[in-house]
Amino acid sequence: MSSQGLRPVIDFLLYDWLRVTTLCSRPRYAEHGRETFDAVLDTCERIAREKYAAYNRTVDTDEPRWDGERVIVPACTHEAWQAYAQSGMLAAAQDVELGGMQLPYVVEAAGNAFFAAASVSIGAGMLTVGNANLLLAHGSAAQQRAFAWPQLAGRFSGTMCLSEPQAGSSLSDIATRAVPDGEGYEDDPLGPRYRLRGNKMWISAGEHELTDNIVHLVLAKIPDPDGRLVPGVQGISLFIVPKKLVDEQGQLTGLRNDVALAGLNHKCGWRGTPNTLLHFGEGRYPVRAAGLGPGLDGAGAGAIGYRVGQPGQGLRIMFHMMNEARIGVGMAATMLGMAGYLASLAYARTRLQGRPLGPGGKDPAQPPVRIIEHADVKRMLLAQKAYCEGALALELYCARLVDEQRTGEPQAADEARLLLEVLTPIAKSWPSEWCLEANSLAIQVHGGYGYTRDFPVEQYWRDNRLNMIHEGTHGIQALDLLGRKVRMEQGRGLALLGQRVLSTAQHAEAVAALTGYAVALRQAWQDVVQATEAAWADADAAAALANAVPYMQAFGHTVLAWLWLDVARVAVLRTDTASVGRLQACRYFFHYELPKIGPWLQVVRTRDTTCAAMPEEAF
Repeated sequence: MSSQGLRPVIDFLLYDWLRVTTLCSRPRYAEHGRETFDAVLDTCERIAREKYAAYNRTVDTDEPRWDGERVIVPACTHEAWQAYAQSGMLAAAQDVELGGMQLPYVVEAAGNAFFAAASVSIGAGMLTVGNANLLLAHGSAAQQRAFAWPQLAGRFSGTMCLSEPQAGSSLSDIATRAVPDGEGYEDDPLGPRYRLRGNKMWISAGEHELTDNIVHLVLAKIPDPDGRLVPGVQGISLFIVPKKLVDEQGQLTGLRNDVALAGLNHKCGWRGTPNTLLHFGEGRYPVRAAGLGPGLDGAGAGAIGYRVGQPGQGLRIMFHMMNEARIGVGMAATMLGMAGYLASLAYARTRLQGRPLGPGGKDPAQPPVRIIEHADVKRMLLAQKAYCEGALALELYCARLVDEQRTGEPQAADEARLLLEVLTPIAKSWPSEWCLEANSLAIQVHGGYGYTRDFPVEQYWRDNRLNMIHEGTHGIQALDLLGRKVRMEQGRGLALLGQRVLSTAQHAEAVAALTGYAVALRQAWQDVVQATEAAWADADAAAALANAVPYMQAFGHTVLAWLWLDVARVAVLRTDTASVGRLQACRYFFHYELPKIGPWLQVVRTRDTTCAAMPEEAF
């Protein structure tokens, strides 16, 4: 791959900026070194190129289809899944005893970046690994053995089933019911056994034949003795609902659970992954619990599910997977942006069009020049570079926090936990917005050709447009950030982040080339803190949160400015062209992007009511 490709960027961020080889001094990673990490990255890069990138257009045009019994996907999707599963990446960060490599999570994240850039539409193991990780953290030993281990081995795959057609993101309004499955329901070796009835919408990879089984993690409510559902999120519990029933060792029993595909959703992008509406317990596949007699109503009605954790704790437990998925979505958005950037960069270097401006204007007698020689095309390319490489730094920094939380000293681990809480909404939302903008700029660089299917950039935009929606919409992330994350533990997470931002500014201020940026960053952080305090001047949540999205945009831009300045502190010590490019990207971000936070924070500080006060009828 050329010096302008993805690998040099990942290598720089991992080894020069984050210095991940220092993790090898910790017992968990003591068997590793750069040689191991490079081998993993080499393998991921090769599989992504051969099994994913080569078929990205195929899975976009040959969508999953349902023949009434099966969901059919192209053969290349089966081959990609098998190659990914056999690579060991599903269990890369797991214990050796679980078949894992005990890789640092940040290296696993970097390896998975290649797959997202090659074909996010085919998909890799984000939901499956997240499903297994939740069970390893909150499931019983039997649940881990029967459902998590087979997922990490690639035999099973996993989903998360939250949304419902009538409820969408409002999880407090879900209507899926889970009732105890007769006498002795608590004695099932796989956990308390229930019967579920309801519908779940927007379930990625909810039905396919890529694996022997699909493990659905389903949010549902247990009715009270009068048959009523407890209102609000406090009544939500979490259940394992496998497509096919298994024994205690995770072996298939031959019984199909009552989980039925109701239809496929046909999407703007990300078409290679089946997106489904699922019916639980409608009676298409009625099944009795083996050896335990009929179900509650004597007919075995409903899909069999095994409760994870205690009743009413489902949403809290599910956040383990949701937060992991949100960072995964941010990485997917980042790499789609990066793929578009690299494609438009290559195009701009070869496309001849126009003449350069000289002192007397254009000289039509001169030959046309490559469009990369035009200042406005450089602006669009530099914006993409600033957005995408900055977003990749953000995602890898968050992944590095996961390693600190897992293996650091107690105080450092606790600080990493809290920093990750604060940064997760940004890790999900910022790339979803600004790397989508990068994809739009990639189309613009291509001109009319970018709007055709002859070039890949239109697909990258379509694929990326989903990321502002799924795993918590943009607005939900903003409410989470301003309404909860910056205030949790008396604002300690915000203060910890501020310490790191100001430390970077202090060190950068001593470097002549970076002094101005350090001053701008310090002022930006002060503005964010003041806006936070002004938004919560009283207990009026409606007034505080009315402009949560502009707040999140300003917060995210400030975080990215911090990361770019921290990257620049390393790059400024070098003279190679890649380092020059990083310094120019940092300069672009501070000159063109960071000034945007002023208007965003102004409406937050003043608790502007323009949007909230708009009468419905005036629309």
